[in-house]
Amino acid sequence: MYPEYLVAPMREELTKVGFQDLKTPEEVEAAIKAEGTVFVVVNSVCGCAAANARPAAKAAVQNDKHPDRFITVFAGVEKPAVDAARNFMLPYPPSSPSMALFKDGKLVHMIERHQIEGRPAQMIADNLIGAFEQYC
Repeated sequence: MYPEYLVAPMREELTKVGFQDLKTPEEVEAAIKAEGTVFVVVNSVCGCAAANARPAAKAAVQNDKHPDRFITVFAGVEKPAVDAARNFMLPYPPSSPSMALFKDGKLVHMIERHQIEGRPAQMIADNLIGAFEQYC
């Protein structure tokens, strides 16, 4: 488990643009099952989260058409919350970072780590914006 002082700035990158940082399975389940759209980011300390995933997520949520809610869970910190989110992301295997869009509790779009690594943040953001335009 990573110490809070290490992950706090990484959390803040997302919370300062409107993401709710969830820490329990119950919070995750309630958020994902709620009516409407929710964008979930499984945050991570890895380099591809810093260089690609978080910048992409921050850019995408600035789009005019975006999900009703943005939530994040932190891999390597709140394991039960991350596990709950990943259960909703099945059949995709666990990966971090990763991003998912849900509509009325159903997974409608998924971006796995292998789709984040080595790709420019703007390319990932454009992918997300396309999903937001389609489902939100």
